[in-house]
Amino acid sequence: MAYDGTDYVGWQRQPNGRSIQAIVEDALAPVEGGPVTVVGAGRTDAGVHALGQVASARLTSRIGPDAVERALNARLPPDVRVRGVTEAPPDFHARYSASSKLYRYRIRQAPTAGAFEHRYAWHVPQALDITAMDAAGRALVGRHDFASFQGSGSEVETTERTLLALRVGETAAAGDGDEQGRLITVEVEADGFLRHMVRTIVGTLVEVGLGRWGPDEVAVALATRDRRRAGPTAPAHGLFLVRVRY
Repeated sequence: MAYDGTDYVGWQRQPNGRSIQAIVEDALAPVEGGPVTVVGAGRTDAGVHALGQVASARLTSRIGPDAVERALNARLPPDVRVRGVTEAPPDFHARYSASSKLYRYRIRQAPTAGAFEHRYAWHVPQALDITAMDAAGRALVGRHDFASFQGSGSEVETTERTLLALRVGETAAAGDGDEQGRLITVEVEADGFLRHMVRTIVGTLVEVGLGRWGPDEVAVALATRDRRRAGPTAPAHGLFLVRVRY
């Protein structure tokens, strides 16, 4: 699935607000002839987007995968698209069967914010040292306790995660004349993520890129297991769930 998360409270169904999960379940209900529970691989937060979200659901209907895809896209709003449907093994679970997820964060470094990409990238007017950011991020790769990079309001059994890769680079992106400056991307792949973990990593790396932190300070923040020692949480609208591996 792909979706623009701007107008949603996130993936997970909530009492107040429109969620991706709720509208997909509502779109599937007529196909199944009753209520359906849809499980997402990643519980993206409010304003976070997806290029490659994966969801699973159990259907008793005999309708084929291609017909399910057509039926969903006919019922879903245009900012939520199903890119493909396939039959999965009985024990498949979109979240628990995943081996890793890849997120991409986009930063537009330019003097002024553009009119057409402000929903999909964090505007940072100051120059960023992406070499220093990339070097600082290497300290986070591996198996660590990421308590320093966890947002509040989360209940998890452990804050240990394995970060498989972290890359900071500059991407040449085709766009309109309104968009100027540099497009910087931070890609993070891990076996799992804590609440706001990617956004806090990005906010911390931006502090390095601005010269406010030395690259070694990221490793120090990680070791303290104290959220107050890490950087700010980057805005949600620059974050994309790109891929889920199984």
